[in-house]
Amino acid sequence: MSDDGDESDAQSLGITKRKEYETGEWYAEVVQKADLADYAPMGGFIVVKPRGYALWEQVQENLDSWFKATGVENAYFPMMIPESYLERESDIVEGFDPEVAWVTHGGHEELEERLAVRPTSESIITPYMAEWTRSHRDLPLRLNQWCSVVRWEATDTKPFFRTKEFLWQEGHTAHESEADAWEETMTRLEQYNRLYEDVLAMPTTLGRKPDHDKFPGGETTTTVEALMPDGKSLQAGTSHYLGTGFAEAYDLTYRDEDEEEQVCHTTSWGLSWRALGGLIMTHSDDQGLVLPPTVAPEQVVIVPIWQEDTREEVLEYCEQLHAELDADGVRVVLDDRDERNPGFKFNEWELKGTPVRIEVGPNEVDDEEITLVHRPDGETETAAREDLTDATEDALDTVYAKLYADAEANLEENVREAHGRGEILGTLGQHGGYVKTGWCGEEACETEIKDQIAAEIVMLPLEEDTEPVHETCGVCGEDATETAFFAKNY
Repeated sequence: MSDDGDESDAQSLGITKRKEYETGEWYAEVVQKADLADYAPMGGFIVVKPRGYALWEQVQENLDSWFKATGVENAYFPMMIPESYLERESDIVEGFDPEVAWVTHGGHEELEERLAVRPTSESIITPYMAEWTRSHRDLPLRLNQWCSVVRWEATDTKPFFRTKEFLWQEGHTAHESEADAWEETMTRLEQYNRLYEDVLAMPTTLGRKPDHDKFPGGETTTTVEALMPDGKSLQAGTSHYLGTGFAEAYDLTYRDEDEEEQVCHTTSWGLSWRALGGLIMTHSDDQGLVLPPTVAPEQVVIVPIWQEDTREEVLEYCEQLHAELDADGVRVVLDDRDERNPGFKFNEWELKGTPVRIEVGPNEVDDEEITLVHRPDGETETAAREDLTDATEDALDTVYAKLYADAEANLEENVREAHGRGEILGTLGQHGGYVKTGWCGEEACETEIKDQIAAEIVMLPLEEDTEPVHETCGVCGEDATETAFFAKNY
């Protein structure tokens, strides 16, 4: 069971960059060598390979089931939006204008009206919500679509983190009151948080954006922020309370119980495949991709180790293990390739991020045992053959707990207070992470930090009446009205 090319193949298979020192190059290498994505011929676009799309499907399946359990229905709207529809909400036009890709011709004919390739869909969905809403009995109206959007301005692109076209879901809802719409906004934010905490093994922080960075035309933008190992924050999902501005622009009204016409309160909320970028960046290491078992395409790989005289009995034992785990719902693969040796297989499945490896040699067969190896740290344990399923599920749970604990430690160690321009800049420059400080509410104070170190206010506390961490603004020294979290971000 050997191959002269195994050693050289394994070397070319491995990751050559180091996460700590060459983060960007390391990340790109992991994405490509773990078979997640490739670069498209147009700059800023990617091709998602089956293994990468399988991760997105896990995100979809979880979120979609939670949405539907809370009254959301899926729909689909055109990717082309007439310019006149965009112009009905002036803030949308102004906020997204640099990012919009325009279609001006169909075949050889110039179009009478330009069509925008959707950067977001409020301006095409809200008019139809208005058509479908007549009475308070039609509310709440909750729609979601899974689609792609295009934002052309994207520069410094990175697979999944920032691309000109990306996959996402966007939810759009209409409600009778501000209280109902705000409850909706928070429900979706909490579901995003649940996805990261319970599915992706990533602790997050919830907050809201400052007014100058909220969704164009909206009242409040809430955000899920995840801290990456390189000290940058990832805006991992946003949920917007839009107030009545969009409803007024698109005549989204209803008749209340007294037959009086009222304007709806609306929300929108979205999460993109940026979540996959955060997943890869958070957990992976210098050996390659690391995945929590909740999303891994293969949760367990069984690798037989034999000499010629033990081949038949080892493979038969492995096939029995595979059949039992598969019947119990574990996503398991048996790697019984003759042309690759065990060492090559170990490296390959580590590169692909498979959470648990089961090694079976003649000793395991004789002793009726299994050897389980955890992907994140190589910890090895043995279990009795009769305890196969329980031992495997325990190992998968342990792997998840390890990944979450490491990410949680990174977050807890990298939230720091600083006060004064020099201290803020010094802390961000030396450590990265989040810097908490008092803020007066003026965008100019954020700009001063951003100009110096490319860090900005990524979030404020969700509760607007929370006492600021300092009485004065950490930048200008005026009275503070908020606690601001500064960070570099993706």
